[in-house]
Amino acid sequence: MKCVILAGGKGTRISEYTKSIPKPMIKIGSKPILEHIIRYYMKYGFKDFIIAGGYKHSVIKDYFKKKKILANIKVINTGISSLTGKRLIKLKNELTETFMLTYGDGLSDINLNKLLKFHKINKRKITMTAVHPPARFGELEIDNNIVKKFEEKPQLQKGWINGGFFVVEPQFLKFIGNKNVMLERFPLTKAVKKKSLAAFKHNGFWFCMDTLRDKNVLEKLIKNKNCPWLK
Repeated sequence: MKCVILAGGKGTRISEYTKSIPKPMIKIGSKPILEHIIRYYMKYGFKDFIIAGGYKHSVIKDYFKKKKILANIKVINTGISSLTGKRLIKLKNELTETFMLTYGDGLSDINLNKLLKFHKINKRKITMTAVHPPARFGELEIDNNIVKKFEEKPQLQKGWINGGFFVVEPQFLKFIGNKNVMLERFPLTKAVKKKSLAAFKHNGFWFCMDTLRDKNVLEKLIKNKNCPWLK
């Protein structure tokens, strides 16, 4: 089964690094976050990857040409200005069967086998992993002006957000059409209206690297050997 990783954006919110490399190539510990994601899928037996590149895609291509990884990794330039939906449409000829899909900046300890099984049982055109967002700041519990509890960046337990880690049927691509659209807007909204979107709830670890602050959080996890996605 093919795994598509969206890795073509400009990553402007972490421009400290993205002036010279694409965001998925920013290192967490000794490896780019993109390699962490690929190796996580490989733990579950997935070995066929398509990297939907765009901004500075040649950096990704050159890296994986030199890196010895026991997987088939194809880097395809889907355009600098393409939005996430358009990137998938540009890969349409490669995506003729059920495929996995994720972003090039998110890490999780999701059980990918359970996700795939859930998708097959529910028989929808696309399954999204729903996660609890991590808090951006420390959370305080206050009673009569006295702090009773302080947690630094806990995982929030209220509400769900799109955590990526999709399973997709090729028929879903018809919801995107040929316009330059974001996957997360019109296509997924249309899937909701057609009752074609399933949600796999994941209560474990999930973290997206958008900013330098986020990178530092992940670096701290690596340093403290507390990396749920590596266990």
